[in-house]
Amino acid sequence: MSIPFDLPAEDRASSPFTGYTRAHWEAVADGLLAAAWRWATPGGALLDLPGRPSRSGVRSDGLEGYARTFLAAAFRVAGAGGADPHGWLERYARGLAAGTRAPGRDDTESWPVILDHDVQGQPMVESASVALALRLTAPWLWKHLDEDVRDRAEEWLRGALRHTPAPNNWYLFPFTVAGFLESVGRGDAETAAARERALELMETWYRGDGWYADGDGRAFDHYNGWALHLYPVLDAHLSGDGELSERCGARLRAHLEGYGLMFGADGAPLHFGRSLAYRFAASAAVSLGALTGHTPLTPGASRRLASGSLRHFLERGALTGDGLLSLGWYGPHEPTLQSYSGPASPYWASKAFVALLAPAGHPLWTAREETAPVEEADRVLALPAPGLLVQATRADGIVRLHNHGSDHVRPHEGETAAEDDPHYGRQAYSTRTGPTAPGNAADNHLSVRVAGQGSVRRRLRPLGAGHGDGWGWAASWHRPVFPAGPPMVPGLRVESVTVAYGRYELRVHRVVGAPPGARLTHTGWATGPEEPLVSALHPLHGWDAPVEVVRAPQGTAFTRWAEVPRLGGAAGGTSLHTCLATLTGESDGAPLADAVTGTTVGDTWVEVAWAGGARTRVSFEPVGVTHVTA
Repeated sequence: MSIPFDLPAEDRASSPFTGYTRAHWEAVADGLLAAAWRWATPGGALLDLPGRPSRSGVRSDGLEGYARTFLAAAFRVAGAGGADPHGWLERYARGLAAGTRAPGRDDTESWPVILDHDVQGQPMVESASVALALRLTAPWLWKHLDEDVRDRAEEWLRGALRHTPAPNNWYLFPFTVAGFLESVGRGDAETAAARERALELMETWYRGDGWYADGDGRAFDHYNGWALHLYPVLDAHLSGDGELSERCGARLRAHLEGYGLMFGADGAPLHFGRSLAYRFAASAAVSLGALTGHTPLTPGASRRLASGSLRHFLERGALTGDGLLSLGWYGPHEPTLQSYSGPASPYWASKAFVALLAPAGHPLWTAREETAPVEEADRVLALPAPGLLVQATRADGIVRLHNHGSDHVRPHEGETAAEDDPHYGRQAYSTRTGPTAPGNAADNHLSVRVAGQGSVRRRLRPLGAGHGDGWGWAASWHRPVFPAGPPMVPGLRVESVTVAYGRYELRVHRVVGAPPGARLTHTGWATGPEEPLVSALHPLHGWDAPVEVVRAPQGTAFTRWAEVPRLGGAAGGTSLHTCLATLTGESDGAPLADAVTGTTVGDTWVEVAWAGGARTRVSFEPVGVTHVTA
């Protein structure tokens, strides 16, 4: 699809994979800003982009438009040493003066006040973008504001310090506000307390392997990169705080060891977790690592990932005809959204432009692009802390994520099928497929059917993960919950193990406590009939119905209509069920049935013999996996 603004000519000498250079990033930032500013109020305080409002209302959405685009402008101007050929900062300075003149007033320009997250919280989110943008551009914007405007801006921002954030990454919003105020000589005990509280919580949320939980539960997703790593590492970089840089920088480096593998050869990030309308913000952690030096990736590989992600979305319909980021993944896609998503929400994608803080002579821009990790070799990587298993295949450039640890269920919440979220509850996600929408056949899902009602998977309890040369595994258990009838069956539980080997996925489930007459259904990947992908399932043990293909008419974020392979089988008491799954872009691959030559089943274990001579044993009591090559 065409991009509705001009870009420089490609440079395939320095960027053989994407053709993009630093000039392309500047041009994209300028194009996005120009398109968004067409919808500004006369005073420039609100950018009222067209579209359905979020739950926070139109005025909050207008502030969101101002704040999130301001962040893109700030990265653009600060990275150029203050050069501002399009006069962006003058517009944002004017908007700051107008928006803070009478916060809370129902007029054309005034910003909403910042209150607690459960009352009127969205402005707190936007305060962090305003504060960070002001910090980045202080020599050229803040320094030249009238004193009364600076005072009004400070008073509005301090609302973030005086109200309660949501119990997750939101604590980094007052942290960021406080960091700005301290950077311009306006710090005090209130700012110090906000920073200390956020850093204390970050310590409790850090789980290892470079991954933070987004709050006290087990939510692991893209918020790690575009929030939980971004704010503290960038703060340390801007302030010169060596201790914070060392601690948080080491965690960013560890995160990128695995996260760098989570981009497909086509540039796509994984379609997994919430707020996916932020799209290429997924590359923010990659560029931040390159900027600060806290990365295992080379500069050429970092630019390959970041530019690949940016180009991926620009060329696949992420922009409307008038240059606005739409609410969706490629084009508009309602099932991708959350209730807090408004017309300007996608502009958190501005965080990707942290890359522009690296000046033109930085290795991120001067080094020649190198291959992305997925393009180097087939690889399987287990991440025990978040309970994730990454499977990447070089031939088709697809990355798959097998989820045995991220559920987005908070500790105080019970389990209810009414809150089933396809972006966490499915067993697997990829860079080429998305989950089907609620009400459609669920992809990558084991459902226990009792009295005709099917279960969903909510809270996950990890049981372990590990990997070897060319293979890996992850396991978890859950209590099936039901959207109709009794919410749970006493004693019913499902223990699930995924083994990734090449392009194959061995999926083993032990169902415990199933009542008489219960049945199982198990599905594979959802793909569209026009996509060059193969999604297949093959039964190995515990299934009595042949593979059938069921339809998901609402499709996915990748295809408007989808098909899902499905298996069926009887359950009762304790039973073992094993199948082989695959998602591949290789059209000439051997049939799935030929991948395994034999399956042996004991009371608490399953052993599979692979066609190449390798053998994999999955054991329960305790859960563990052994894999022996030929």
